Amino acid sequence: MTEYGYFLSCEEHDPRALVEQARMAEQAGFTSLWISDHFHPWNDEQGQAPFVWSVIGALAEATSLPVETAVTCPTKRLHPVITAQAAATSAVLLNGRFRLGVGSGEALNEQVVGGEWPQTSVRLEMLEEAIQVMRSLFEGKEVSHHGKHYTVQNARLYTVPEEPVRIDVSGFGPTATELAARIGDGFITVAPDADAIERFRRGGGGGKPVHGGLKVCYGTDREEAVRTAHRLWANEQLPGELGQVLPTPRHFEQASTLVTREQVASAVTCGDDVEAHVAAVQEYADAGFDTVYVNQIGQDQRGFFDFYRTKVLPQLKD
Repeated sequence: MTEYGYFLSCEEHDPRALVEQARMAEQAGFTSLWISDHFHPWNDEQGQAPFVWSVIGALAEATSLPVETAVTCPTKRLHPVITAQAAATSAVLLNGRFRLGVGSGEALNEQVVGGEWPQTSVRLEMLEEAIQVMRSLFEGKEVSHHGKHYTVQNARLYTVPEEPVRIDVSGFGPTATELAARIGDGFITVAPDADAIERFRRGGGGGKPVHGGLKVCYGTDREEAVRTAHRLWANEQLPGELGQVLPTPRHFEQASTLVTREQVASAVTCGDDVEAHVAAVQEYADAGFDTVYVNQIGQDQRGFFDFYRTKVLPQLKD
């Protein structure tokens, strides 16, 4: 049976708001949490980017729900040794209710430490080596590693959970999906793509969990909700690899001027039509996702949670 979680957006909300949303999500009947990991928001309208590991520490005290990063890039901004330490500590705080979602990253967040932004094939190669390093460290033993991209010298994590942290791998194309199937403990993607899930299963994903996410904009005035979604998240409708290669929020704002309000209205469920929200989430369940994470765009978080608690989740769980 598909489970339904809530997707916390670090791009839109400050740390205290995210913690309060996690509490509301649990009260509304969501069963797990995703949280994004960004250094920059996608644009200045979104306006936030707290350090995700600090927020996760607060979530561990505020809620009993499982938490997963969606997703962390352990290759540039944070060395895999440091990412492993942060993930292991989070897993201890959450009593094992933590999964590490990883991906090959975006220039928007990773270029802040300087250096070139590698092409996709190199980024995936770096991700695979980073996962190898982190898995070794999660065992709690001393690790030295001299690889193509990373050097680790006499590193040992002294604070580790009873079981190694599970690592789910994000993928948006065939190559990344096949990598996730081969090395991941699960698969993360943000489109209701049954073909991608089948590729993951065939490539070695077998019975591993598949997690998906979508954005909606609940509101009693649909046109206002469309305007909100367009103002805050037009960047999601940009084509191709722009999301991975544009380096600053300013560049995303420039590119997003090409995205019309009509494009957003057709791509994002907006308003308070119960059947439209149920259908949008059900599409992911029908595609074969084990968990679907829903994110509410904008400030009307309480209205969203009341709406999903009373009208949407009961239909999804029937």
